[in-house]
Amino acid sequence: MDRPTALVPLGYVAIGGRGPEDVVVDRRGRVLTGVEDGRILRLDGLADPNRTRVEVLAETGGRPLGLELLPDGAVLVCDAHRGLLRIHLEDGTVRVLADSVAGEPLRFCSNVVALSDGTLYFTVSSRSHPFEQWVGDIVEHTGTGRLLRLAPGADAPEVLLEGLQFANGLAPSQDESFLVVAETGARRLTRYWLTGPSSGRAESFAENLPGMPDNLWRQGPDGPIWVALAGPRVPALDLLHRATPAVRRAAARLAVRAPYRPAAMAGVLAVDDDGRVRRHLVHRPSGFRMSTSACVADGRLVLGSVWERGIAVCELPATP
Repeated sequence: MDRPTALVPLGYVAIGGRGPEDVVVDRRGRVLTGVEDGRILRLDGLADPNRTRVEVLAETGGRPLGLELLPDGAVLVCDAHRGLLRIHLEDGTVRVLADSVAGEPLRFCSNVVALSDGTLYFTVSSRSHPFEQWVGDIVEHTGTGRLLRLAPGADAPEVLLEGLQFANGLAPSQDESFLVVAETGARRLTRYWLTGPSSGRAESFAENLPGMPDNLWRQGPDGPIWVALAGPRVPALDLLHRATPAVRRAAARLAVRAPYRPAAMAGVLAVDDDGRVRRHLVHRPSGFRMSTSACVADGRLVLGSVWERGIAVCELPATP
């Protein structure tokens, strides 16, 4: 992998809430995000970060994470407490699409994509640790993440993949023949085939990433997949992951009680449909920490963060 290039910050937009974990952009270039207190926000006018307008669209009553805008203007929300939701943005109505799977409450629902046939695919990051103790799952390396599917008209989702290391962001290929799944705890991207002779199989897409991948976002039908890096590689953590389960469990118990402060880094990758890294952008040291999502709006790269009380607006480099 080539050496990273500089991620150039242009501004910071305070949004009146903590933890805009995911950012997505609508057809008018406005950015939507969800914050810690359950509000879904829309940001307009990012060209001037000092004059950006912040509007409350809805409240989930839980903790919104991944978002997916639908063609009809509604938005899907993975809520860590309530499950998979659909929100009608005109009146803020919230409908629960799924709150259990195979008789088990759906917790730590993380990211969702909707394909052209109406099928919804979404991830569960951990079945061992709740969202508030996410660091425990990263340390323990539980491998309890899942990829789920909710077919049109289905009453409940089905499990497609298990054993994922903190399953997180999702993005479809350009032709929707496969999905890319971010495994934060393993620093890798995994491909899950939807069509063709390998349908239903998973394989490596990109390994040994320079940081921990979080949310994924595809820049249009022909653009790259933007991969937010929530943190750098931590060699000590790689070593711990090779320890016995008992040692990892003990370390996780300590981790969830210890004060946590993310590394002073913001980073993103741009990956093509062959799994090749086309861009590796890093800002270090960075006052904006733990970049958990990225999207492109109004010719700028916008970063979300589960840690910050705002979003970062950065320069969008030219496509190589």
